[in-house]
Amino acid sequence: MCAISARRCGHQFLIGAAGSGSQPGRWQDRRTGLVPIRRLGVEHRGQVTRHLLALPDRDRYLRFGHMASDDQIRRYTDSLHFDLDTIFGIFNRNKKSIAVDVKTPQGQELVLRLVAGADVFSENFKSGTMDKLGFGYEALSKLNPGLIYVSHKGFLPGPYDHRTALDEVVQMMGGLAYMTGPEGRPLRAGSSVNDIMGGMFGAIGALAALAQRHQTGKGQEVQSALFENNVMLVAQHMMQFAVTGKAAAPMPSRISAWAVYDVFTVKDNAQIFLAAVSDTQWHVMCDAFGFADLKADARLTSNNARVKAREWMLPILRERFAQLSAQELSAKFEAAGLPYAPITQPQELFEDAHLLATGGLTPVTIPADASSAGQPVHTHTPLLPLRMNGERLPLRHAPPSIGQDTEALLQELGYSPAQIQSLVQDGVVNAVTPLQA
Repeated sequence: MCAISARRCGHQFLIGAAGSGSQPGRWQDRRTGLVPIRRLGVEHRGQVTRHLLALPDRDRYLRFGHMASDDQIRRYTDSLHFDLDTIFGIFNRNKKSIAVDVKTPQGQELVLRLVAGADVFSENFKSGTMDKLGFGYEALSKLNPGLIYVSHKGFLPGPYDHRTALDEVVQMMGGLAYMTGPEGRPLRAGSSVNDIMGGMFGAIGALAALAQRHQTGKGQEVQSALFENNVMLVAQHMMQFAVTGKAAAPMPSRISAWAVYDVFTVKDNAQIFLAAVSDTQWHVMCDAFGFADLKADARLTSNNARVKAREWMLPILRERFAQLSAQELSAKFEAAGLPYAPITQPQELFEDAHLLATGGLTPVTIPADASSAGQPVHTHTPLLPLRMNGERLPLRHAPPSIGQDTEALLQELGYSPAQIQSLVQDGVVNAVTPLQA
């Protein structure tokens, strides 16, 4: 796969590159069974879409705008002391980078040459921006009728589509923040769930459109939006109200459907999540810990009865479990086949036994211009949570530096060395040598 993403004014604009992606007989990846497609692309949700579509072969990353510094995701760290720019390191693997200033006629021509051979084009600019640049769906579909054009927006077309949307904005207005925090304290989820899942829906839409193109030979526009994605996340709570007439309470104050399903503070003030979600599991837990009195208590004979008894039952369990360490509880719950989980901080996952044993983490180098460290960072990163044909999908290319592959990609497009040098000297493209990268 080839994909190209472009950025302007801190936004990234993804163009998927290769128009013949649906032709039979093209090389097929033995792991995924997929043929290569070529894409061009965007940041945040667009980064996720490109990342997911970059499975079989490779992705090209096109950036345009102020080529040396106008890269918002890469620059967040300096002002926030917070590696928000590591989003770039996660979702821009397996891509190539070409930096182009599309304010110039030569830059626009270059991008259009890429689009002419593209399968998927993805962007998340504000509505109307792409049309002004000459890269709207109507214009590009005339150039390449088979193009799949993926737009990532805050809202699908309607009364809200003029608003500026962020992950936190739609979590607040879409009910997710209300459900996540305690009553009266709406709280965003602990990950950029809408940015990530919005990109996933964009990728799903692109794959569906590619499948349709096999039948029709025609491309189409696909739209994905943060707000509608968030609504899907809280749909279960909407349906609860529709069916029962009772509004769902925020998760911290909800009445659990299971009697033992909670976080317990145990020896040395450690915390662990423990659960017994059926009558069988309740009996197993009581036997494992010698809670014969609780097992025999007539008030605790069923899960529903235990839910009603949580007010007095849970303090008893908390007192008894507090005598044991998290490690002891983990070992007993593991041996008994009961659900449990340590309370883990994200950085601790670098040492997770399962991830290390299954190859779920892979070495990667984050380039200096995408790191607050000001130098390349050698670390590990999670692979996509998939196995295809019995294999994990590998990391093929580390996230690129800006313009890292400009010269090579221009050569593929047929530009001569003299033409490339002229484009660099005129500020149309930024070419970074391997040593600089």
